[in-house]
Order: sequence, then C-alpha cells, then structure tokens
Amino acid sequence: MELRVFTEPQQGATYDDLLTVALAAERCGYGAFFRSDHYLPMNVEGLPGPTDAWITLAGLARDTSTIRLGTLVTSATFRRAGPLAISVAQVDQMSDGRIDLGIGAGWYEEEHQAYGIPFPSLKERFELLEDSLAVITGLWRAPVGETFSYEGTHLTIKDSPALPKPKQPQGPPIVIGGGGKKKTPALAAKYADEFNVPFQCANSTRAAIDRVRLACKAIDRDPSELVYSNSLVLCCGRNEEEVSRRAAFIGRDIGELRENGLTGSPAELVDKIGRYVESGSQRIYMQTLDLSDLDHLELVASEVMPQL
Repeated sequence: MELRVFTEPQQGATYDDLLTVALAAERCGYGAFFRSDHYLPMNVEGLPGPTDAWITLAGLARDTSTIRLGTLVTSATFRRAGPLAISVAQVDQMSDGRIDLGIGAGWYEEEHQAYGIPFPSLKERFELLEDSLAVITGLWRAPVGETFSYEGTHLTIKDSPALPKPKQPQGPPIVIGGGGKKKTPALAAKYADEFNVPFQCANSTRAAIDRVRLACKAIDRDPSELVYSNSLVLCCGRNEEEVSRRAAFIGRDIGELRENGLTGSPAELVDKIGRYVESGSQRIYMQTLDLSDLDHLELVASEVMPQL
C-alpha cells in the first residue's frame, strides 16, 4: 500500500503553503503530492483565494526533486483538451516525468458560475470528458512527425502536430475516479492507468473496483493493468486528545471521520488500511486539510508507513 498526500488549496493556501507541504511530503517519503483543481472554496472564506492547479504544479515541478505530482481531479470543463495536453506535457518535462493527470467530468456548478465557465448537463459533461480523454492521449501518443485528428461529440481536432510530447513515453498516468455505475467504469477501463474511489468505505470500494474490473474484461483489457486507489480524509493522533483536536480544527465530527475517514491512532490507521487492501486498493490519497500541521504528516510517515 502506497500513501500519497492530497490537498485542497481552494480552502485557503498560497503557493508557498503548498510548497512547504510538498517538500515535507517528499522528505517523509510519501509517494506523491496531489492537489484538487477547484476555483471556489467550500464552506469557508478561502483566503487569500484560489491557486491554479497546473501553474502550481509547474512551480512544484521545479521546486521539488523526487516526489510525484498530480491533480485529483482536473475538470474537463475548465480547459480545452488540446491546450490542457500541452500544459500537462510541459509540466511533465519540467518535472522530469513525475506527473499524473487526474481528470473528471466536473461537478461544482457554483465555481463555474463564479468564474464564467460553462456548466453543461451531466450527459454533456461526460461526453466532453470522453472527448478530452481521447484527444489528450491521442496527442501525447501520436508518433513525432505525424499529425493527429479526431472528431468527437464536442471536440474536433484536425491535423494537429501533436506537440509537445511529455517526458513519460506514453504520457503521464491518467487517473479517473468516482462512484458511477456504468459510464465511469467504462471510461476507466478504456483510458485510465488508475481508478480512484473517493471517500467510500471498504465494502463500497470493493464494489466499485469490481465494476471497473468487469468493464476491463468487456473490452479485453487485463484489469491488473490498472492501479486501484482511495481518497480518504486524514485525522491521525498519538492519543485521543490529539485526534479530537485535529478533527475540531477541520470542523469534522470525530465519529463520522472514524466511520468514513482515515482516523484514529497509528494502530487504528494500520488496521483500517488493511481492510482497504482486502478490498483491492493499492494506494491511498490522504486528504490533508490543515496545511500548517506538518507534524501530522511526520506522525503517519514514522508510525504508520513502516507497518504497511
């Protein structure tokens, strides 16, 4: 089981805040530093305001050395697929091949309204996501010297030079996640290198992974080619007082967190992670909401990771 750090900067963080956490995650030996891709905070003021995901990752690509970097997840509604493919390829080059691209259909209507981004119907958003996946992977994987064309439901590409290329030969790994029963598993089976189950219990995780495995078999893809992962809120403490303090700081009920998050003592975390391993999960993105609490990451690195 690999542990990764996952942040929500729209809740209030500067680039320097994120760099501090990314460097701590790198120093502690976590597998990756990921950030959400949102422009509007949720239930907080969000001062000093949002930071752009891919501008942030470009900076981190140069300011870190070894840790992988990525998004959970970029919305296909935010950026046209062609320019996004260029941006991600460039950041992959800047990082020497340490980028993962998490991408989804988008869901937060208010942030689209707040920044003038069209928010079509759910059906249209999934169509756009499928077009985007086809375009991004097609542009990255087209041989140098050949052009790439595509005609989809919402996007048409004509004779693109398909440049620049990412550092990673087939492009950054694609992460697709969610709890959808049909479309999401089908898209993951066709395009993803990793399938992520966000904020679900171990039993629900098993069911979601099984749906993706079946979707892979339906198109004759080996399900073991994918990595299966979870996203879970982190709230760990050496004792109950420390757990309660961290839960209170992020405004969450400790009982609810114990049910749905990665919460409790290091020993409790090890036991819970074991249940996710039994469900088929290979990687956990720990949603870290207090970016000033570096001791939180150091605790998990020193007392949980060695037991996994």
